[in-house]
Parts: sequence; structure tokens; C-alpha cells
Amino acid sequence: MSLKAEIAKRKTFGIVSHPDAGKTTLTEKLLLFGGAIQEAGAVKSNKIKKHATSDFMEIEKQRGISVATSVMAFEYRDKQINILDTPGHKDFAEDTYRTLTAVDSVIVVIDVAKGVEEQTERLVEVCRMRKTPIIVFINKLDREGKDGFDLLDEVEEKLGIKVTPLSWPVGMGSQFQGVYNLYEKNLLLFSPHSKDLEEGIKITNIDDNLLDKKVGDRAANQLREDLEIVTQVYPDLDRDAYLNGEISPVFFGSAINNFGVRELLDCFVDIAPGPLPRMTEERLVRPEEEAFSGFVFKIHANMDPKHRDRIAFLRVVSGTFQRNTNYRSMRLNKMIKFSNPTAFMASKKSVIDEAFPGDIVGLYDSGNFKIGDSLSEGETLIFKGIPSFSPEQFRFVNNTDPLKTKQLNKGLDQLMDEGVAQLFTKVDNGRKIIGTVGALQFDVIQYRLKHEYGASCDYEPVNLHKACWVSCNDPKALQEFISRRKRDLAYDIDEKLVFLAESAWTLKMAQENHPEVKFHFTSEF
Repeated sequence: MSLKAEIAKRKTFGIVSHPDAGKTTLTEKLLLFGGAIQEAGAVKSNKIKKHATSDFMEIEKQRGISVATSVMAFEYRDKQINILDTPGHKDFAEDTYRTLTAVDSVIVVIDVAKGVEEQTERLVEVCRMRKTPIIVFINKLDREGKDGFDLLDEVEEKLGIKVTPLSWPVGMGSQFQGVYNLYEKNLLLFSPHSKDLEEGIKITNIDDNLLDKKVGDRAANQLREDLEIVTQVYPDLDRDAYLNGEISPVFFGSAINNFGVRELLDCFVDIAPGPLPRMTEERLVRPEEEAFSGFVFKIHANMDPKHRDRIAFLRVVSGTFQRNTNYRSMRLNKMIKFSNPTAFMASKKSVIDEAFPGDIVGLYDSGNFKIGDSLSEGETLIFKGIPSFSPEQFRFVNNTDPLKTKQLNKGLDQLMDEGVAQLFTKVDNGRKIIGTVGALQFDVIQYRLKHEYGASCDYEPVNLHKACWVSCNDPKALQEFISRRKRDLAYDIDEKLVFLAESAWTLKMAQENHPEVKFHFTSEF
């Protein structure tokens, strides 16, 4: 198959939502339709010792939340679909932001009862900034929830996106009977807990008496009224507007019941973009270029704790990635060869010989890679925009088992390379401080240090407001700043100088007293 045909075959997207909206369940059902798995797991049930396919870390299984981005691939209708299931919890937002750089479109999952929640707003804002095409899936229709029109208003108002409903619910909660699919002009009837992947009943004319027979006169008349409003108020689907991020199709369903998922998937395959060009500092890179290029957007240590493996997730941007071929790492400025690159099916991995634009490849890594690294066949290309953000919570980390100091240091280094959190070493006394976006990350670090590295630590509060990276073009002024503010300074894992401000006032005073020194709130400057 030619490179052009391989590119046309691929669709790479992310699934984003607030925690508990049913994102991981939807991911599973998509895999089910794609034949990639035979039965779904129960994410939160302790009685059933199975877990959601995409939640493969032990702590995720215990808490029922996704804390790491999972990558899964399957084939459906002659397309290769690559899904990136992201953490919904706000404490892991940074991982999700980075993942959004590797996808070409997203599906946003919204709980019918809770509507648009805070974390969804943040994530969609990132998508809007990048003009990423969005499809909305309103989930849990088998439960009581908000009115369909109220939800659409909320999506438009809070997320700032225009919508076009492509399916519409018949009832809700205990009265939920099914969904009318405007995209395919058919009625899908709901039967709770059905294992069958149902076919729709073709009703091209909603005045057809068959509708009344299937759902009853009252529900049929309500549906007709609703659809009249939908067709008058909302625009028709315009694929170009969708691809430019200007309009979002909306589907209704119940992922846990396999309901409304196939319709979503079929529409996605029809309209979602294939692999898109990516901007580098040098130029725009197009997928159809012959020469390979790509970037690392995530690193995960110990995906299999038995084998101590560390994997860098690479998004292929252009050309064909081939096994056992030398590629140039821009940051290290050296050629690296990969003997066992892998493709993913959640925690299951298989070695591949080649990969194409849109694919996510796992590269076994002995510590060469950092998040944001660019690879190419030789041309200097540095892909833009995967910074570290200034953390919001800080704690001293104390080694509680001095005999395991080596394991603790190794574990901290590897977890920081993953971007789970940031590590700062104080200039004056060498004490280590962990900075995170949210408190839950401290638990994850502690848990993983113990179970993956055999090291134990505890935390001690440290009163800090912000960590800012500093730079200065005047060596003398920088040296004076360092000698005067030594107790407030630290180095990050890349040996960059960081100012640890105890309060907003401290930061303001430092900026005023040292005008030659620049203070940065992301690590990219």
C-alpha cells in the first residue's frame, strides 16, 4: 500500500471529559465495535475482577479513574482508528494537554445529568485554541438528566462551540426508549443491559405510523416536535466547518449499554480528519512527505513492572517510520536505532516493522528521551509546543528507607521524565521538592515508588506560591541574583534555574529588585 493510501486509512483522536462522565467506558465500547476486545471490563466493580481495558495501572484499577493516557488501535470499516484515552481528573490535566498535541480530533463526553463541568471547559478551551475538530457525545441517557435543548444551550454557552445534533433521544431515564439518528435517518430502540449491538429501524419519514407503533403515540409526537425545532434552530452538518473547529456534531447515547456508540463511530469514520500537518520551529511538516519525522509527547516507566520497561510514545507526523533504521534525535544530536518499536492495544503490545503518519509508536527507552523530543531522518525539525507548566502544589520529599536511596533517586528521575510532576533541588541545602498540578499526583508518586521501585518516601509541607524559571542575559546581574536569593532558588531536572516564591508579594519584590532577570511561568522560553 502506498504512503498516500496508508495516510488516508488513519484517524487519530483523543477522548476527553470530566471524571465519571463515562469516557473510559465509551473507549471500551468503541473497541468492542471494532472487534479489538471481546467483552468489556467493569471499571469500578470489586466483585468482577476485570477492569477497563484502557486503565492498566494498578492505582487506576483501585480508584476507578484514569491517571495515565492510554493508546489503543483497532480497525473498523477499513480504517485504522487510533484512540488516546486521557485522564479526566484535573490533577492530571498536564498529561491531557500534552496528549492533545498528538491527536487530529477529539470526542468530548458529557454526563446527561451533570452537563458541562469545569474540567471539560478547560480541555475544550485547549482544543479551541488549536482549532481541533470536536464531536460531542452526551452519555448516560438511561439515567434521569437535563433536557436535551438545555444541554445543547449549555454546550454552546460554556464551551463556546456551535453544535448540530445528529441524533435525538426518545425520552430519558426510566422513560428512555431510544435515539432517532438524524445522520442515518433511523430509529434505534433501547433495551437495557442488552449485549447485542442493535441495528436501527429505518424510518426516513418521521410521520410514518411505524414510529407510533414502536415508541407509542405520546413519545412519537414529542419526538416529532423536538425534531422540528432541531431542524429549524440548528445548522446542517457542514464538514468543512467541523474540520475548522467551527461546528460540533452532537450524539446522544448510553455507553455502558452499548447504545448510540455505533452511530457515533460511523459518523466519526465518515467525517473526522486524517493525519494533519504539524508546525515546527523551522516550517510546516505535511504527512505525505517521504522523509520520516515525529515527536515524543509522553513517557511511561514500568508499563510492565516485571520488566522495568520505559516507553516513549511517539506520534508519527510524516513519512514512514521503520524498525532498525537510524533516526536523528534533535536534542541529543545523535542517531538512534529502534529494534522493537511497538503498537498498543492498552497494556498489550506488539512489535511492528513500520508505522505511518497518525500512528502512535512505543519506543523502548533507556533514558534518552524527554517529553517534546523531535526525531527525523536527518533534517533539523523541532516540533512546537509541549512545555512544562508552573506547578501549583509543593512538598518536600523525605526518604523513609536510607538503604533504598538509589532506588528512590532512580524512581524520582524516571517519574519526573514522564511529566507526572516536577522535581526541584534546592541550591542552599540540596533538599528535594516535588511540584504538581494537583494533590492526587503525590499519592500516585508515593504508590508507584513503592510498588515499581521498592522505595518509600513521605512528604513534608512546604509553603510556596509559585515556581518560576529564570533567565538573564547579564551574567553579573544573574550572579548577584543567585547570591542574594540563594535560599529561594533550586534547579529543575534539566539543571535550569528556578525561583521558588513563597508568596505573590515575594515574587513581585524579586521582579522589582532584579529587573534584568526574567521570570517565566512555563519551561519553554
